[in-house]
Amino acid sequence: MAVLSAGILLYRLTDAGLQVWIAHMGGPFWARKDAAAWSIPKGEYGPDEDPFVAARREFAEEIGVPAPGVEYTALGEFRQPSGKVVTVFAAEADLAVEQVVSNTFTVEWPRGSGNVREFPEIDDARWVGLAEARVKLVRGQLPVLDALAEWLRGPGGRAATTPRD
Repeated sequence: MAVLSAGILLYRLTDAGLQVWIAHMGGPFWARKDAAAWSIPKGEYGPDEDPFVAARREFAEEIGVPAPGVEYTALGEFRQPSGKVVTVFAAEADLAVEQVVSNTFTVEWPRGSGNVREFPEIDDARWVGLAEARVKLVRGQLPVLDALAEWLRGPGGRAATTPRD
């Protein structure tokens, strides 16, 4: 059975165009990387758990504030190169976070040293335009941006608003 994950993609429409809220992955592997080193706030959940409940929990754990109390749309399920299936929920919100305070994980670092260190799962999060998001997001999540743009243009979305890349 595939590993299940759920996440939230916040978006806002500005004079500069569509922006999305993404997070830089923490820890030593991602420390000096920018391209393909960002993700939507997300995390794993069990087969008996509601994916939307999990997505809201993971957002709070990774960003340090609750997910905005707004209306969400299920964008769909996206299979990652690892085989993990990510269920994504999108919402329009103008989130402002002064400081990201993420949960942490431990890892031996440097490898083979015997030293176990603690690192934040997320070390930064911010609003970026779609073109920048396409560079920053891990490759497996790029279809999420396409799904958001398609939904915004369609009858269920904000048909009057055409997102700009």
